[in-house]
Amino acid sequence: MNEELALFRKSVRQFIKEEFVPNQAAWRERHRPDPQAWAAIGKAGILLPDIPEQYGGGDGTFAHETVVNEELAYAGVHFGSSIQSIVAHYILSYGTEEQKVRWLPRMARGELIAAIAMTEPSAGSDLASVTTSALRNGDKYILNGSKTFITNGTHANLICVASKTDPKASGLKGISMLMVETEGVQGYRTGSPFDKVGMNGLDTCELFFDGTSIPAANLLGIEGNGFNQMVQQLPYERLTIGAVAVASAEQAIGITTRYVKERTAFGKTLIEFQNTRFKLAQCTTEVHIGRIFLDHCIQMFLDGRLDAVTAAMAKYWLTECQCRVIDECVQLHGGYGYMAEYPIARMWTDSRVQRIYAGTNEIMKELIGWAL
Repeated sequence: MNEELALFRKSVRQFIKEEFVPNQAAWRERHRPDPQAWAAIGKAGILLPDIPEQYGGGDGTFAHETVVNEELAYAGVHFGSSIQSIVAHYILSYGTEEQKVRWLPRMARGELIAAIAMTEPSAGSDLASVTTSALRNGDKYILNGSKTFITNGTHANLICVASKTDPKASGLKGISMLMVETEGVQGYRTGSPFDKVGMNGLDTCELFFDGTSIPAANLLGIEGNGFNQMVQQLPYERLTIGAVAVASAEQAIGITTRYVKERTAFGKTLIEFQNTRFKLAQCTTEVHIGRIFLDHCIQMFLDGRLDAVTAAMAKYWLTECQCRVIDECVQLHGGYGYMAEYPIARMWTDSRVQRIYAGTNEIMKELIGWAL
């Protein structure tokens, strides 16, 4: 952190407090944010904070992206801006100059809402099982298949789709990343937003492609190199998840500490019971260790030294820590911790998926184990 980042954090926090927090209940009820929210956050200059200014971004670093994700977590707001940044980095890393100029500035303004489509009904962490196909036909690709659990799916009008462009290739070979501009495209539709256990203010749905025609010029990078692209970009996504995990756990401890200082039982406040103090001491220590590890990983990323194994460690350990800590905080709230009107209850249900997406924590352990 430095003074510039602190000022950026202040402006992000103010925007979220004024524009997003008052709408959270309505977003949870509809299972998606208002589409106007994208234009608002784009106008505020908060989208794509770590994309170069020449492409409409904030010209910052991953530290700026982390500030945005932390402030959303502190406020208990779930919004797909991190997915917007993930897709932007695919375009920045593998796109042509024409593609960058065409898509990135509009993404930064919130005119284009991005999604990344990897998971399928029968293919989750096992990307080798992807069956969505994109076969070349002249200057077009014909896309067929479906994707599920897609964040920003309902509103997305620019989707980065992992698909098989070589039907003869086996396993992880022959996968390519195609950018699908959905407006006015035939053979494309979305399912209804999923009714999830948590994160219900976040737009998540299934996507369907039925003979969808995509310009060959929308291929991202080299055909058949999609798996390598995903491997190279996943540390960015996994570190982002780790940052959200630490911020959420920190917020849970803050909420719970205030609660146990006010709530009484047997004639004294809960904080006066040794068990309460010991539980909070344990949680605070774990999250402090997590924060130090996260900062270390962020510095490695900024220096270009963060490897896939360390990113897997961050995603695995920090999300496990998040779930442990928030569960303890729910327990300290007693019955009120199980009431959806209390923030800690929503944090509890919201946190569970952190151990699943972007590669399950079991897959993270495999990645770490393979490196031993």
